[in-house]
Parts: sequence; C-alpha cells; structure tokens
Amino acid sequence: MSPDGPVLVVSDLHLDRESGPTFDRFLEFLRGPARTAAALYILGDLFEYWIGDDARFDAAEELAGVLARLPLPVTFQHGNRDFLLGAGYAQRAGMQIAPEELRVPFPCGPALLMHGDSLCTADIDYLKFREIVRQPDWQQAFLARPLPERIAEAERLRAASRDAGRQKARDITDVHPNAVTEVLRAHGVSLLIHGHTHRPAIHGLQVDGRPCLRCVLPAWDERPGYLAVDARGPRLLTLDGQDYPSDAGHPPA
Repeated sequence: MSPDGPVLVVSDLHLDRESGPTFDRFLEFLRGPARTAAALYILGDLFEYWIGDDARFDAAEELAGVLARLPLPVTFQHGNRDFLLGAGYAQRAGMQIAPEELRVPFPCGPALLMHGDSLCTADIDYLKFREIVRQPDWQQAFLARPLPERIAEAERLRAASRDAGRQKARDITDVHPNAVTEVLRAHGVSLLIHGHTHRPAIHGLQVDGRPCLRCVLPAWDERPGYLAVDARGPRLLTLDGQDYPSDAGHPPA
C-alpha cells in the first residue's frame, strides 16, 4: 500500500466458476498496479453470479486468498449478479462490504460510489425483479436450496437476463439522467463512479449550476480497465496504464 498512491476502482469483472483469461488478467492487476494503490474499490459484479458463500468454487477461493494478502484496504459493493455475496466470503477475501451508495473522501474531493443498476430507472421490469431478489425472505429461501438447484437457477436467470438485454432499447438499459442528478444532489458530491452499464467513459454534467463528473467503469470480460483517482482527479485506464479508448462502450449484459 502506498499512502500517496491513487485509489483504484473496478467493477463488472463477471468472473466465472472456473478460472480463465479474465481471471488471470485480474490477478495480474492485483499483483501489479493494485499493490501500489492507496485503496481498491470493487463496485459489484465481481462474479458472473453468486449462489452463496458455501459454494466455495475454486477460482473464487483462489481470488479470496490473493485479495486477503493485498497490503491495502479492499471494499466491495454488491452488483446485480453477486448481491448474495455475504460476510463469510468477504472475511475470507479481507474485503469490507459497503452499502449500495457509498460516499468516500477521495484525494480530489468526495465521491459517490455505486454499482449503478438502481440508476437505470427506465428499466421497469428489471427494477421489479431487483426488488424481489433483494428481499431477505427470498434470499434465505434461495440459499436454503441444494447447491445444484442454485446453480441451475443462476444459469437460467443469466440466460434470461442476456435475452432481455438484447431486446431492450439502449436508453432503457442506461442510467437515467434524472436519477444521476438526484443522487448527486442528495449526497452533495461532484463525482459519481459506477459500473453496470458497460459503457466506459467520463461524462461532464451540471447539477444546480455545479460542474460534476460521472465515471462509468468498463466490463472486464469485454475490454478490461480501471479508474485511478488521485488529487488531480479521475482517469480511466487500460491495464497497461494507457488512457482508456473513448469509443470502447458496449451494450450491457
């Protein structure tokens, strides 16, 4: 850990049950840029799906060991795919689980960190589904099912989500401008960082006459990258430390 190093932010790695190219890239990132950072924030969808801390898939457990050995604080927010990740795995990985909206005093000023799915307020069908699966009763019932049933259900929901995403208009699956304005206003910050939409970019906007930035993180299973924040502000970077291409956005999955 370097107290003078940047704060690093990632999301949407969508790691699967088995290790693969994205898994290997993330390990390289953790053993490279992350080791000289001041802190690491993972804003959800670290995994393609999460069916309970008791599953103990090999890749996830290997990653937990690497994360736990990092010489810096690691903070995790739930995404729309790994919202069942609990205290057991977080403890094994040395991660702190953060609330859905996290205000952080970054070197360039306070920032609001979110996964971003709750900002997609035009996607009514998804928000209805989100409300159901975030209920404690639903989660307890799901986690009580046998492991093979949970895997089958997670695979079914993943396929349904991809089909639905391909059929929805682009503006429906993106964050709504009004939702962005409201959350920046509510938290009194000028910097919003989120993932989920797979449309990496840094957008400038005005909120009540105040200049603000909205940083959208890339999906690692499409084109990996991360956000580095220091006293000069945020930079969206590729894994080799170059500026992330501005035309690299993709539809959400």
